[in-house]
Amino acid sequence: MCIRGGGVVGHTLALLLARERLRVALVAPPPLATVVDVRAYALNTASREVLQALRVWPEGNFATPVRKMQVWGDNGGYVDFSADGLAGQALAWIVDVPALERQLAEAARYQPQIERLEAPVNAALTVVCEGRHSASRDEFGARWSVKPYPQRAIAARLESSQPHRGVARQWFAGGDIVALLPMSGAEGNSLALVWSASVERAWQLEKSLPEAFCASLRAICGDVAGSLELTSERCSWPLALSTAERWVGEGWALAGDAAHTVHPLSGQGLNLGLADVACLARVLAAREYWRGVGEEKLLRRYERARRAEVAATSAVTDGLHGLFAQTDDRWQLLRNWGMNGFGHSGPLKRWVARQAAGT
Repeated sequence: MCIRGGGVVGHTLALLLARERLRVALVAPPPLATVVDVRAYALNTASREVLQALRVWPEGNFATPVRKMQVWGDNGGYVDFSADGLAGQALAWIVDVPALERQLAEAARYQPQIERLEAPVNAALTVVCEGRHSASRDEFGARWSVKPYPQRAIAARLESSQPHRGVARQWFAGGDIVALLPMSGAEGNSLALVWSASVERAWQLEKSLPEAFCASLRAICGDVAGSLELTSERCSWPLALSTAERWVGEGWALAGDAAHTVHPLSGQGLNLGLADVACLARVLAAREYWRGVGEEKLLRRYERARRAEVAATSAVTDGLHGLFAQTDDRWQLLRNWGMNGFGHSGPLKRWVARQAAGT
């Protein structure tokens, strides 16, 4: 097996396949030591179970449970979710990306079935986990369909004057989407910020002085999360809804962001990628004894199993983005009325919470 891409998805797949006694070449260039990584991911119960089974789940304050989520619309709309009654007693866990990557790299280092390389090698099956900017898709003839959003996402770390108590918060405000995610443990006061804004506004925010940046943030969030201080560099990236026309072929497969990307407003991007590789590993492990790991008919089972969930998540996130991008007063009234109605829907809201939590 050859896995191209040494991120979270690629390392997880390598460990899953090595557990099945398959020999894996993991193609991952050495990390750039000078880059400060401020990313944080919201992982659901299903993703957590995959990583726990591999013994790479970050310990201590590197994985913070979300006990409650509050979402505000742009004109009085509000809905909240609680972890009460959910398996694991958390809607999600906010995981520090560098900590998770260290755990995965250390586990791969001590796995004799995994060999780390800096260039691809011939293999019975090549799995591309290089992310949305994959250079390998064209090599395998996988056409890439992209719907760009007129937005960029900004990530940063903040400190609040008050403990977050495991509450994640999100605001839809005039085209901006702001998420403040709890970090540094259940009683910590560190927050991960993901802020989606128009391209021009995002560039201005990223280059503004820390005090001005926090003032712009306060104009949206108010004092709900306490007084906020920027404690990291800011990074940004363009947003798009994208998917590969084909995910598999004879001797190759795509997984994670190399196969599909969604808007970060749902926090489901990495969960979809980890579900991809967990599914692919199950398909390979359950193959008939006479079937090779690179046979296209076998790999189609993986593609069929995953496309439906990815398509559903893509449709929901794209629909929400489009709904809140409308500036007409009638659309604003409709979406905020819908949020308030959904907030009082009882069983429907609990079902959505279970879906998002992966239970």
